[in-house]
Amino acid sequence: MIDRYLTPEMKALWSEASKYRAWLRVELAAMQAQARHGEVPQDAYDTLIARSEADPLDEAFALKVAEIEAVTRHDIVAFTRALTDRYGDEARFIHHGLTSTDVVDTAQNLVLDEALGVIITDVEALREVCRIQAAAHKHTPTVGRTHGIHAEPMTFGLKFLNWMATLDRDLERLHAARKRIQVVMLSGSVGTFAHVSPRIEEEVAQAWGWQAAPVTNQTLARDRHAEVLSALAIYGTTVEKIAVEIRHLQRSEVREAMEPFGKGQTGSSSMPHKKNPILTENVTGLSRLLRGYLLTGLENVPLWHERDISHSSAERVILPDATAATSYATRRLTGVLRDLVVFPERMLRNLNDLGGLVYSQRVLHALIDEKGLSREDAYTLVQRNALRSWETGEGLRDLLKADADSPLSDAELDAAFDLGWYLRHVDDIYARFGM
Repeated sequence: MIDRYLTPEMKALWSEASKYRAWLRVELAAMQAQARHGEVPQDAYDTLIARSEADPLDEAFALKVAEIEAVTRHDIVAFTRALTDRYGDEARFIHHGLTSTDVVDTAQNLVLDEALGVIITDVEALREVCRIQAAAHKHTPTVGRTHGIHAEPMTFGLKFLNWMATLDRDLERLHAARKRIQVVMLSGSVGTFAHVSPRIEEEVAQAWGWQAAPVTNQTLARDRHAEVLSALAIYGTTVEKIAVEIRHLQRSEVREAMEPFGKGQTGSSSMPHKKNPILTENVTGLSRLLRGYLLTGLENVPLWHERDISHSSAERVILPDATAATSYATRRLTGVLRDLVVFPERMLRNLNDLGGLVYSQRVLHALIDEKGLSREDAYTLVQRNALRSWETGEGLRDLLKADADSPLSDAELDAAFDLGWYLRHVDDIYARFGM
C-alpha cells in the first residue's frame, strides 16, 4: 500500500522487519516445544531466546536477508542463514523438521491476527460515533428517500442507527474471520509430520490459545484467507454505503449534511466556492479495492497438488493492502461522521418541499379505514391529486380539501398530515438498541 493510505500501525505491522520477527517467533515456539521433548538442546534455545530479546530483528536484519536471498532465491534459507550470522551457531537448531510454509503461513497468521485486531478496534470506534450521532439526532425530522425520490418522514438519527446495526454484523464477521486464521501449522513437508512430531504443533497452538490445523498439506488451506478478505470486502460495502449517503446529502440541491471543511482548505483550483465531499469519495474508492482483493483471494484457494506458490505473490500484495485500506478508510469515515456538519432546518425545508406529498399513504389509510372506501377508489383519489400536485406545485392537502370526491374533514386532513404520527415509534426502535 502506498504511504498515503497507510496508518502507522499497519505500516509497522507489514514491514519486512515485522515479518521476520513473526517468523522468528514461530521458529522459537517450535524450538521451545522440541527442547522440552529433548529433540533440540535446551541450552541452544535458552541462548537464542536471550540473544533475540537483547537484539531484536530490525530493518538492518531485513536488508541482510534481502542480500542473501539475492543469491539463494529462497526467502527462508536466506532468513535462517541471516539468523546464524546474527545470533551464532545455536541457530542451526532452528527450523528443525519444519518446511518453509510451516513458518511463513503460521507467521502470516500472527500478523493477520494483529491486523484484524487493529481493524476491529477501528470499527468499534466508528460504531461508537454512529451511536453518538444516532442519539443526537433521534428526533431530528428528515425526509426518507427511495429511488432518490421523497418517500415519507423519518428521523436523521435512524440513518445512523441503521449503520450501527450493520456495523454490529460486520464486527461479528470480522471476529469470526479472525478466529479462522488463529491456527498453527507445523506439519513438515506435505503435511505428514514425518520430521516433526504432531505434539509440537499442538503445544505451540495451546501456548498461543490458538488451534492446531487439523490436517494440512504443505500449505494452510487458502479458504481461511478468502474468508478474511470476504469479511473485509463486505465491511467495505458498509463504509461505502455510509460514504455514498453523505455524498448525496452534501449535493447542492440537497445540502442536509456535509463533510467538515477545515480552515484553509480549498475545494477547487479554479472555483473558490467549492466544498467537495472528497473524504467520502476517497472511502468509496478504497472500498472498491477491497472487493478486488477478495476476487484474488478466492482464486488463491485452488492450488496444485500439495502446494504451489501461485498464491504467494498475490498475498504479498492483497493481505497488507486489504488490511491497510480497511483501517485507513475506517478512520477517515469515523472522522467525517464525528465532525459532520448537519443542517436540520434544511432537512425540514426539504421535507416540506413537495407540498405534503410525503403524507399520501396516511391519507390513503384514512380514506380506507375511516371513510370505508375501497383500496382501489382511495388510491385513485389520492393519486389523482398527488399527480396534480407534482405538476402544479399546489399543496396536496389543499387539493384534497377542494376535491368534491374527498370525504375527509379539516380535522381528518390535519391528522393525516401530522408529522408526529410518522415518528411516533422512533423511541420503540431505539429501545431495541438499549437507547
